[in-house]
This record gives sequence, structure tokens and C-alpha cells, in this order.
Amino acid sequence: MASGGSPRKALVLFGPPGSGKGTQAKLLTQTLRYPHISTGDMLREHIKAGDSIGTKVRDLLKAGQLVPDEMVDEMVRERIDRPDCERGFILDGYPRTLQQAKTILDRFRERSIEPTVVYLKVDEDKLVGRLTNRRQCPQCGTLYNVLLKPPIVRGRCDMEGARLIVREDDREDVIRERFENYARQTQPVIAFLEKNAPFFAVEASEASPEQIFLQIGEFVRNGERR
Repeated sequence: MASGGSPRKALVLFGPPGSGKGTQAKLLTQTLRYPHISTGDMLREHIKAGDSIGTKVRDLLKAGQLVPDEMVDEMVRERIDRPDCERGFILDGYPRTLQQAKTILDRFRERSIEPTVVYLKVDEDKLVGRLTNRRQCPQCGTLYNVLLKPPIVRGRCDMEGARLIVREDDREDVIRERFENYARQTQPVIAFLEKNAPFFAVEASEASPEQIFLQIGEFVRNGERR
């Protein structure tokens, strides 16, 4: 239980690559004061640190294999038990498999954590258009969009001044393959979560990040009032 007797909250953000999960997580973190937990970021941090987990993950990815559910589950379990998560937390990029979904809901029940799932739905063609116009600073990692969120100086990061790059996974053929893989893998997960947790699907193809954020906030507040 969180301090003051209130149950801990878990906000689970779901959506395909490029749907805006990271943007919504940042907005929600600022409002709710919950830590943003991204399994992708956690894996990259372990790889960068060169620790035992990072070495295993790097070897698996080089071999074209997926990181085992057990390894990801353990990282998430350890992370959500830290003191900064005692009120609640935001999960981004997890669960990705049906087994992970079953494991984390069991964990929530054991810890008296109340989950809320937010699914960002995005049309594939609009997603491709969004991501192929994306640029990233190689130094600080800040993302831009040449149409929707351009830098002040064309082709240069606002903060670092570094020349922006196109990520390898932002090519159209790669994006469509990732979208197909995501849809195939996560449909059973979405169906399971929809049946077993408060679930909110928001159309994120056309709405601005601010509009999506307001919709999520209203859903979370309504859920807390029930």
C-alpha cells in the first residue's frame, strides 16, 4: 500500500512504436509525480553499463533473439519495488507478451497495486508518415519531427547544436515490419488486459499530444472516483 493507506497505482501505456507513449509518459510523470519506467531504457542502460544483464541482452540481440520474459519480469519486479514507486508508477513498453501480462497482473494483486491500461491506437499509414519525418540528436537523444516539431535551426538540435540524424529503425520498410510484428505479438496481450484491468483506448492518429493527455487524465480521474 502507498503511504496514507491509498493503494498504489500502475498506469500501463500501450501502443505501437511511434504512437507517442514516451511523450505521454513525460506529461503524466510531470502531473502525477510517478516515475516513468521504460523497459527499453532499462535494457539500454544495462547494455551501456556492461553489467551481467547488459552482456546477456547484447549477446541475445546480436544473435537476433528476444530477451526472455523471465529476465524482463525480474527487472520490472526489482524496479517497481523501489521507494520512488510507493505511490505509483508508469509502465512503458511492458508487458509485451501474454506471459508477461499474466505475470505482472499477478504481481499487482500480490502488492495491492491498482492498474489502469491506456492503449494508444494509431493508423499504420499515419504512423509511417510520422516516423519517417522523425529526427534525433545523437548526443542528447532529443526527438524532433520535421513537420510537427521541427528544430529552431534546420537539421540542428536546439540544445546541443549537433546535426540531427535519421534512426535506422525510422525507415519505412523497417517501420512497417515493426508495426506488423507489434500487432501480431500484442493483440493477445491487449485482449487479456482489456478483460482483466480497467482499460481505455484512445485514438491517437490525429489528436495532439495535449489532447491525448487530457483524455487520459479524465479517464484516470474517473477511475479513481469509481
